[in-house]
Amino acid sequence: MPPARANFGTNPEGEGWIDPGAELECRFSREAVGGLTPKFNCDLADGTVVKVKYGRGNAELHAEVAATRLLAALGFPADRMYVVKNVRCAGCPRFPFSSLRCMAATGMDWPCVPGRVDFERTRSVSPAVVERRLAGRRIEAFPGQGWAWYELDTISPAEGGSTRAEVDALRLLAAFLAHWDNKAENQRLVCPAGDDLPDGGCARPLAMMQDVGGTFGPAKLDLPRWRRTPVWADPSACLVSMKGLPWGGGTFPDRRISEEGRLFLLGLLEQLAPLQLTTLFRASGVGTFDAVSAETRSASAWADVFLDKVRQIREGGPCQSLIPNP
Repeated sequence: MPPARANFGTNPEGEGWIDPGAELECRFSREAVGGLTPKFNCDLADGTVVKVKYGRGNAELHAEVAATRLLAALGFPADRMYVVKNVRCAGCPRFPFSSLRCMAATGMDWPCVPGRVDFERTRSVSPAVVERRLAGRRIEAFPGQGWAWYELDTISPAEGGSTRAEVDALRLLAAFLAHWDNKAENQRLVCPAGDDLPDGGCARPLAMMQDVGGTFGPAKLDLPRWRRTPVWADPSACLVSMKGLPWGGGTFPDRRISEEGRLFLLGLLEQLAPLQLTTLFRASGVGTFDAVSAETRSASAWADVFLDKVRQIREGGPCQSLIPNP
């Protein structure tokens, strides 16, 4: 589906679709979770495990909904994030994330959950969003391995990998979103269903951004700072850099974007209409976020900054071409 036809106003289509007005019922999982954002895994009646991210004032709820829907609309692999009315969680402690961290540290339930984990008791968790992982086998040598952005340099089109233009488009999009929290565990390699090889390899592995809650900033969901953060570190040289963002750029090294990569991403972004973008930010819940200013709660203000960043990509360069002059 071309980006111009993307429907940002509802939850992602496909198997396992969840109605935005649903009260999702699930069973609390004791499986440990990482990171600092309040979250827990929850088992659905059909055996599917979903991740629930929750908490009033949690910017990641809104940033990740908007970022994953944008990535998918542009044709990049992304997990599916569902907005729900609330989650009705059987067995949930009052503070699920804190309890899980305590349980991981102690190996016991009783000091971490007053009473015990009681699956006969259902607790409502709201506000919350629900994550379904992109289908496919995770490729990793150890849990949470992921991939770092500097490793994109090893992708070889001659061996069936993405082209330099496609890789540069992904780099440029990361700079566009200010994806500063880019440690390796926030990206993952996936072998899509049907692409497993008999020897345990993968015919068509995908490198994807896994955790995109720290976007539209720096920090998270910070409109004034996102507006002030340029896409290009040097527009004339088509240089992107994250050194001025938190963690000094993390795993993202400075890179010059090719003209083909610039045009590849620009051709996708320019298909998005202003009304689509306003819908994207409204549906992600920016209007309900406990932000500092009223402007930050305005979906149209977010759309305006988005369009200005598209302009910056349009007016950058021309970049150095991958095709040598005749």
